[in-house]
Amino acid sequence: MAKPLLRLASAVAIVGVTSTGAAYLTGPAQSAAARAQPGAPAAAFTARDIAGKAVSIGDYRGKTVILEWTNNGCPFVGKHYNSGNMQALQQRFTGEGDVWLTIASSAPGNEGYVTPDEARADIARWKAAPSNYLLDPDGVVGRLYDARATPHMVVIDRAGVVAYMGAIDDKPSTNPADVKTAHNYVAAALEALAAGKPVAVSATRAYGCSVKYKTS
Repeated sequence: MAKPLLRLASAVAIVGVTSTGAAYLTGPAQSAAARAQPGAPAAAFTARDIAGKAVSIGDYRGKTVILEWTNNGCPFVGKHYNSGNMQALQQRFTGEGDVWLTIASSAPGNEGYVTPDEARADIARWKAAPSNYLLDPDGVVGRLYDARATPHMVVIDRAGVVAYMGAIDDKPSTNPADVKTAHNYVAAALEALAAGKPVAVSATRAYGCSVKYKTS
């Protein structure tokens, strides 16, 4: 039986997609045109990782990049970690040379916000295996990529173009058993890119807990 999350979600929503720890833009001021969308270049950003290092999405040009929005108190996120699904995806695709960036965009004082030490504890607790863990307490990166729910997933191809964004799979539940029968959109997109084929589904409705953005 899957172990319960250490933190319980205070609010759950199913929604759609269309310096110290802070993230910031690397280009002009944020606008609707600058935001990520399938088929368009990935929105540029730089954010601090849990070691305090500035990480830019541009650092990974030439590699396939997966962005995973997380919330350690969300049962939808817990579904994928308690079942081992998220870790298996991380290990599989980083093993194939892809870059996996886990991102926390919750504001301080809200569910899902983590300090560097808390993020490290979550990695250890779940035996997670991302390439890096980025902190976005001001919500800049999350808003650029229209992350409204967790988990929210984005796949960026080697040319720096958004190939997929939205839900991790087609089973919007908190039941870990559903992972086995779900169609995983992220894996399908990555497999298509690796085979040199077009991604069949480039956008879906994300499901999960609402991202708790900074409001002022």
